[in-house]
Amino acid sequence: MTITFDDFLKVDIRVGRITRAEPFPEARKPAVRLWIDFGPELGVKKSSAQITRHYTPEALIGRQVLAVVNFPPRQIGPVMSEVLTLGVPDADGEVVLIGPGHDVPLGGRLY
Repeated sequence: MTITFDDFLKVDIRVGRITRAEPFPEARKPAVRLWIDFGPELGVKKSSAQITRHYTPEALIGRQVLAVVNFPPRQIGPVMSEVLTLGVPDADGEVVLIGPGHDVPLGGRLY
């Protein structure tokens, strides 16, 4: 399916920094709860990500990631996920997070 550039612009993808990460044992599949700071405009948002294969909560702190910030919040067990943290599958289908190659200002929009 082909989309227009205007369709692409509807998806608000921003860069944020993980400030807090905790195991999420209540999730159906192994996951980590994330608190991501998107800067002064958006602030800190919560997310849940199935990223336990490649990342420990401790190693995630300070990492910059990309996330969709304009989806409606979604209840995942006891957690309200406010953003969709983005990743791509490795050769085994496990999530590898997407982030900028250099440190960039928080809240910057993907274009």
